[in-house]
Amino acid sequence: MKKGKKMLWPLTLFVLLVFALAACTKEQPSLNEKAQAAPVQQAASAKPVQQEEKKITKDIKIALISEFTSGTHAAQYITGVTKAAKKTGVQLSVSDSNNDQSKMAAYLDTAINQNVDGIMIDHGRAETLEPGVKRAIAKGIPVIATDVELNVEGVTTIDQDDYMLALQGLKQMMQDINGKGNIVYAFVGGFAPMEKRDSIYKIMMNRYPDVKQIATFGSATDNTSLDTQNKMASVLKQYPNKGDIAAVWAPWDEFAKGVTRAIKEAGRDEIKVYGVDLSDEDLQMMQAKNSPWKASAAVNPASVGEKQVDLLLKKISGQEIPRYYSFDPVLVKQTDLPGQTINMDQLSQYVEEWDKKE
Repeated sequence: MKKGKKMLWPLTLFVLLVFALAACTKEQPSLNEKAQAAPVQQAASAKPVQQEEKKITKDIKIALISEFTSGTHAAQYITGVTKAAKKTGVQLSVSDSNNDQSKMAAYLDTAINQNVDGIMIDHGRAETLEPGVKRAIAKGIPVIATDVELNVEGVTTIDQDDYMLALQGLKQMMQDINGKGNIVYAFVGGFAPMEKRDSIYKIMMNRYPDVKQIATFGSATDNTSLDTQNKMASVLKQYPNKGDIAAVWAPWDEFAKGVTRAIKEAGRDEIKVYGVDLSDEDLQMMQAKNSPWKASAAVNPASVGEKQVDLLLKKISGQEIPRYYSFDPVLVKQTDLPGQTINMDQLSQYVEEWDKKE
């Protein structure tokens, strides 16, 4: 470690605490704890029907039901899905729910009624999706989900290891600010990935008692980045002096883009930004002169999309696939990047682990 003082707590103890919390943390927040209990029990006891094995041909139809496709990270995930489907020649339909849970459930019902050969789900709420997913499994339609925890037997869940994503970024932030100072936290609840990242944030805040959260905000909207920028601008007005804010923890790249723009416009480049997720646009912002965006922990979103299609087609063809699949995230630091602007396809030239597909 090149920067920062050595902190308290042995690393081994900390890691044990992280995994202990990970084991007991709720994967998906509920709007009503009592209402959620019954569906979970039903899901656990539901038995998928025997799926008919199929040969992968151009007649195979698969559907992607996405909570949203806005933002550059989501767009690159869609690119990965589309690329993998095109490579194998299968027919792909993509439904964008635009952050509307009822639309997402309706699109799922439509895919089931159309008797597609397989369904992919991206984000969403478990309580909204589980009834439809159970119907799909009962009809022998395999389901592969990413970034939503569905307690339905027969469903494979892909994630980016959100606990490790948060740990990597927060660890770097705490080291860079020497474990002390005021920070701002951008957060929105109701999404399984964000809830997982938040659980690690709470651990890290307990570990570093000299770090104080002075503001928090966040929402998922049609223009999350701009809304975040406006909220961060208001916070900067409340804390106008250099030194008032040491860093911002923004565990979603749409948040990180917004706070970075606000900080740049206010001329407060001394504030450091740490995020989660990466895209071409994010890299360019990190590489900009005097950029406050210092690091972001991420998994290649295109790789996630490609893997989801790969697992679904294996399931359709009768192959055994795992119940859970987690990617290994990578911490990309501003200091890793070259002077010239690069895109995601070039990132592996500077960050060796970036292009790992498994």
